[in-house]
Amino acid sequence: MPSDSRPTVLITGAGSGLGEAMASSFARKGYDVAVCDIDLARAENVLENIIGTAPGSFSYCMDVRSEADWDDVHQRVLSEWGRLNILVNNAGVAAAGNCEDTSLDDWRWVIDINQMGVILGCHRFITLLRKTAATNSGHCHLVNVASFAGMAAMPGMSAYGVAKAAVVALSEQLRAELYDSGIGVSVVCPAFVKTRLLETFRANDASHRARVENWMKRSDVTAEDVASQTLAAISSGRFLVLTHSLTKRAWFIKRLMPERYFRRMIKMNRTRKPENEQTVSS
Repeated sequence: MPSDSRPTVLITGAGSGLGEAMASSFARKGYDVAVCDIDLARAENVLENIIGTAPGSFSYCMDVRSEADWDDVHQRVLSEWGRLNILVNNAGVAAAGNCEDTSLDDWRWVIDINQMGVILGCHRFITLLRKTAATNSGHCHLVNVASFAGMAAMPGMSAYGVAKAAVVALSEQLRAELYDSGIGVSVVCPAFVKTRLLETFRANDASHRARVENWMKRSDVTAEDVASQTLAAISSGRFLVLTHSLTKRAWFIKRLMPERYFRRMIKMNRTRKPENEQTVSS
């Protein structure tokens, strides 16, 4: 049964990968969790694994692109808990390709989920977060999961980078707008980690998929590491969460030596091109 003394968190894309790791981490920290995912079977499996330590938790099948689904889960949160302490907008997909090579359908797919899905979540739940904060019902926080691709250009990931950059910009805006509301804001910008992202990955070239798969395999940062860093950021009130040491160095270079960073991007872009295209571009 839910308890008024237990804090609450809603996590989208919580049926696998980073979302699943976050659901488990929050449950261990004493939160009741709304495990939301477009795949109900996955959400229910995660719920089964955490219900012992988070008895007021529930699973919910939702598509973050759907305003109706956001309205429905909002009503479920009200009926189950009557409040919300933390919203984690985590659901996301990835597509690879240059701007002109990525189909407009893939552009819309990525933006609708990665960008508009986050906007819809914030738009629907900020009022409830405000009310929860105003009644002193525990700490309130908004977490948007972006990507380092939204902080610094990654050639060949145009749609993904643009959508994630919008999430970073939205989070910066909300940090200012919510400053005096009692709601903290964090934006999490990981590089690739080992998740099930490739199950829905779209690309017009098999080499793109192979490159992303290689990045994920080589990563020494796990979904559990990202979840742990996210909870630490909520606790300390940290806004920007860069989870990989390499991205921390890259962000430092981009801010202080932008042309040097740009040259790195040019080199990366040329490296991934076919040999004949490299010759023309050199």
